Amino acid sequence: MIYDVGGYRYDDQIAVPAPSADKTVTGLVRDLESSFSGKQFDDMLRADAYYEGEQPLKYMAPALKAEIGDRITELVLNWCRLGADAYENRLDVEGFRYAGSSSGDENLAQIWQANDCDEQSQQGHLESLILRRAYVIVGSGDAADDAPIISVESPFQVAAQRDPRTRRIVRALKRWDENGYRLGSLYLPMATLGVVWEKGQWRVTSRDDHELGRPPVAALVNRPRLLRPDGVSEFHDIIPIADAANKMATDMMVSGEFHAMPRRWAFGLKEEDFVDESGNPISVWKQMAGNLWANEDKDIKVGQFPEADLAVFHSTIKVLAQLASQQLALPPHYLAFTSDNPTSADAIRSSETQLVKRVERKHTFLGGAWEDVMRLVLRFQTGAWDEGAKQLETVWRDPSTPTIAQKADAAVKLNQAGIVPIEQTREDMGYTSEQRRRMAEMDAEAATADPLLNATRALQVPGNAAASNG
Repeated sequence: MIYDVGGYRYDDQIAVPAPSADKTVTGLVRDLESSFSGKQFDDMLRADAYYEGEQPLKYMAPALKAEIGDRITELVLNWCRLGADAYENRLDVEGFRYAGSSSGDENLAQIWQANDCDEQSQQGHLESLILRRAYVIVGSGDAADDAPIISVESPFQVAAQRDPRTRRIVRALKRWDENGYRLGSLYLPMATLGVVWEKGQWRVTSRDDHELGRPPVAALVNRPRLLRPDGVSEFHDIIPIADAANKMATDMMVSGEFHAMPRRWAFGLKEEDFVDESGNPISVWKQMAGNLWANEDKDIKVGQFPEADLAVFHSTIKVLAQLASQQLALPPHYLAFTSDNPTSADAIRSSETQLVKRVERKHTFLGGAWEDVMRLVLRFQTGAWDEGAKQLETVWRDPSTPTIAQKADAAVKLNQAGIVPIEQTREDMGYTSEQRRRMAEMDAEAATADPLLNATRALQVPGNAAASNG
């Protein structure tokens, strides 16, 4: 696609001088702004409300709502938040490594930490689970020797367009309001433009000619499909079940207020008869609670209605919890609809098999996006594309929940058998790249201080022991 922007003509790859064209900028921004309205945007707003537990109550007649008023508060069983948090808690990036390397890359680890990406990645993963996608924008540091800047962004502020052929992002927009002005950043293949809304059009205020050949924007997408590359919310299947559960829970509270407490009836009494010893009218609550039920009139009849049994609500909510658990692949004990506790670590792992597999599948798509981010980081840092980064790998923490003893036993046995080196053993144990680096330094210091210990460790490797015996 060829277009004129801010004094340059772009064909997505090459920039050549062209007349200034701020109106074209306005057209591009408006095309991207269309993503901030319509059905998809409404779906994001709805999903955000469900995660926060602020969704309106469904399946209740408006007349009944008006009758109850503020007397009963809607009871929200926030299974959507429970499901999203269960996935996000198992999505932890530990580092990045090049092909052929058994350890994480220290340079990328330092940039990751400098940008607080431990916290930012957690927020990005959560946003993608809830809102289908989140975005990551990369830029140069404020000073020449500063690390590149990594910024995780919400789809409420960032929109992107994809090439129909490659499904890659070809342009993106971040838009926000500040001090009464509407500002934006327009990300194009050869430049990033700062824009401001003035006098009915978007005016270019700054330009960074990065000449990347692509926008410095990557998308963290949840469950993308071929014709839906922007993904789907993890709440898509659970929302109707959550609505039904919230309705049943609220109905249970209404029944508890009006029917679960025994209700009394009386014939032959007038409202004026409900007075205390001094002749003052007693409160409605005292009438309902039955603090004063005495009268000398022999024709008065009193009785009590049987109270309602709320067990039917308990059973219905339990069934809905089972359906929600199936849709979210959550173990039964997550939603507490079973009273049987897992008897062993094996039973826990067995109940989490589906959840762990779904998280591992998310590693594939989210890991690819983070690798794309790190390629951009290296490009901004060095000024050239790193060919080796094409095979960059995201290192994820194990999403399952084995016990420490089991992990240690399996890792040590693999190392002693000569299947994996000590560095891989430590990675399998869940140590961070910084911890593994310090351990390697300690090993080197110990070997220097005690040559006999070093020789003993070398003999423990099966190949070396066999050579020694020969």
